[in-house]
Amino acid sequence: MTTLPMPGFAEVLAAAARIAGHAHATPTIASRALDAETGARLQFKCEHLQRIGAFKFRGACNAVWSLDEASAARGVVTHSSGNHGAALALAARGRGIPCHVVVPEGAVRAKLAAIAAYGAILHPCAASIAAREAVCAQVLADTGATLVHPYTDPRVIAGQGTAALELLTAHPDLEALVVPLGGGGLAAGTALAMRALAPHCRLYLAEPSGAADGARSFATGVLDHDFVPDTICDGLRGTLGAINFGILRTAGAQVLTVDDRQVVAAMRLAWTRTKQLVEPSSATALAAVLAHRPLFEGRRVGIILSGGNVDLDALPELFAIAREAQP
Repeated sequence: MTTLPMPGFAEVLAAAARIAGHAHATPTIASRALDAETGARLQFKCEHLQRIGAFKFRGACNAVWSLDEASAARGVVTHSSGNHGAALALAARGRGIPCHVVVPEGAVRAKLAAIAAYGAILHPCAASIAAREAVCAQVLADTGATLVHPYTDPRVIAGQGTAALELLTAHPDLEALVVPLGGGGLAAGTALAMRALAPHCRLYLAEPSGAADGARSFATGVLDHDFVPDTICDGLRGTLGAINFGILRTAGAQVLTVDDRQVVAAMRLAWTRTKQLVEPSSATALAAVLAHRPLFEGRRVGIILSGGNVDLDALPELFAIAREAQP
C-alpha cells in the first residue's frame, strides 16, 4: 500500500477545488443570545447542513475523487460508527464505485440506515477498534479496495480542512477556533487552514471526558489509547490518530474536556437559541466555550458545528439529562 505524504495547506486548497462541485459551501450564523451566554462573539460554521448532515463528506469526497481510475474501480472501504461511512458511501455513489463499510455493534440506528441508503455494503463487527481494523483488513484482502481511514488518511484531513478554509476566508478576524476532537481529522484539517490563514488564531479541541485520550496525550506528549470510551458522543469515541496528534501539537492546540451533561445542555441551548439541531458530538464545541468562559470572553470565536445526525427517538431522554443538570 502506498504511503501518502503528510498534508499541508496546499492540499487543503487542492481539496477545496476538487470537491467544489460535490460538497456544499455551508453557511455561517451568529446568535446574539449565545454571545450573551458566553461573553464572546461567536460565528458558527454549520457543517450539520453539509451533505449527509456532517463535515465528514468533505474528507470522504476528496479521498474518493483523488483516486486514479484503476484504483477507483476496485472501490473503497472504511470502518465507521456512522457519519464517515455515510459520507464515503455517498461520495462513492457519486463516482459510481463500490463502497464497503465496517460497522461496530451499538452504532446509532439512524446513522446505519443512512449508510445503507447511500448504497454501501455493510460488514458488522464487535465494537472495539481492533475488531474494526481486523474486518477492514479482510475486506481489503478480498476486494482490493482502497482503505479510506476515517481520520488518519491525509486526503481526508485535507478535505476536512476546507470547512475552516471557508470559515476563515469569510471571517479572517477570528481569534479562536473550537472544534470537536475524536480521531482528529477535522481538528488536524482545521489546524492546517488556520496556520496559513490566521496564524494569530488559537485552536481549542473540545473532547468528552468519557473519551479523553486527547487530553491525556497532550498532557504527556505521548499518545494514550488505554481507555474504554464512555460517552453519548458516539462520533468522538475513536482514538486520536498519530498523524493528527503531530499536526495538532505543531499548531499549539489546547484540549478542553466537557462531560455528557454539559454536552446535552449545550445541544439543547443551541436548539433553543438558534433553532439548529446538532448531534451530541457536535455540541461539545459550544459546551467547551460555555464551560470555559474565561478563556473566550471578549474574543471573536469560530465554532464548527460538525454534524446534525440526531436519533430523534432518543431526543426526549437526552434533553431530560439536560433538565436534570439545571440547578
